[in-house]
Amino acid sequence: MRKQLADTVGDAIKADDKVVLLFGDVGTYGFRHAAAQFPSRVYNVGILEQSMVSMAAGLSMQGFIPVVHTIAAFLVERSFEQIKDDFGYQGLGGNFISIGASYDMASWGCTHQCPADIGILKNIPEIEVVVPGTASEFDSLFKESYDNGHPTYFRLSFNNNIGNLKVNFGKANVIKKGKKATVVAVGPMLDRVKEACKDMDVTVLYYTTLQPFDYKSLKKNISGDKLIVCEPYYSGAFAVDISQAMSGRKIAISYIGVPREFPHHYGTTGDIDKSFHLALNEIKIRIAKIINSK
Repeated sequence: MRKQLADTVGDAIKADDKVVLLFGDVGTYGFRHAAAQFPSRVYNVGILEQSMVSMAAGLSMQGFIPVVHTIAAFLVERSFEQIKDDFGYQGLGGNFISIGASYDMASWGCTHQCPADIGILKNIPEIEVVVPGTASEFDSLFKESYDNGHPTYFRLSFNNNIGNLKVNFGKANVIKKGKKATVVAVGPMLDRVKEACKDMDVTVLYYTTLQPFDYKSLKKNISGDKLIVCEPYYSGAFAVDISQAMSGRKIAISYIGVPREFPHHYGTTGDIDKSFHLALNEIKIRIAKIINSK
């Protein structure tokens, strides 16, 4: 997704003279062409993430469309106050694009890991949250929403789904229909969920936009009396939305996602997935166990 990020934002800068890119010394090589062609609208702010967000707010107030990019932990956890106060409270529009979702940067340790980003940002009223599963999906979702006047967070991952789907901002996709249960897959979790559920009589829904949440698709396509949400960040981040969508319905809701604990060992993203029981075989076993429980 990182290459697509440079291409997509570069295209936006060329097509719209209101777009200004600010990045925190991450992606310097990828943005080199845009920086050379549009030096007045591409800035490497350096490791000053909080100031970078506030600078972006100032640009937004002057009618520009800021795009802010750095590693998730620095963009969300370090700069939360600025996103909340400068963008959320003032009702400004802008785009925040992270890389290194959850523990994609596994070997860098806790300082570069951020599975809490979605749960944190969803506390800001009016913020939009997008979790694409492929580079192509990011491209289409960004182009559809970058200038809509809201603060919008795009969570990019090193892990991609294999196939591209036609996705629309604010809308879920129905992947398959079944009768016994409903499984919601978020962003990069889709491939594992599809494979795990291929022989199961379940409905699978795919969400790339978490906020605004597509209540209508969930209510319309819910099957069975069990709902399982598979998500690539701290589990339960949008439990309130799920509960509101299912209000008045007797249904058991389960979450399969990153547990709220630190990975205290180094290794690859796959290694941590295994330790957190998020590898394909584990997900299949967990879904089957939930479906067959009484």
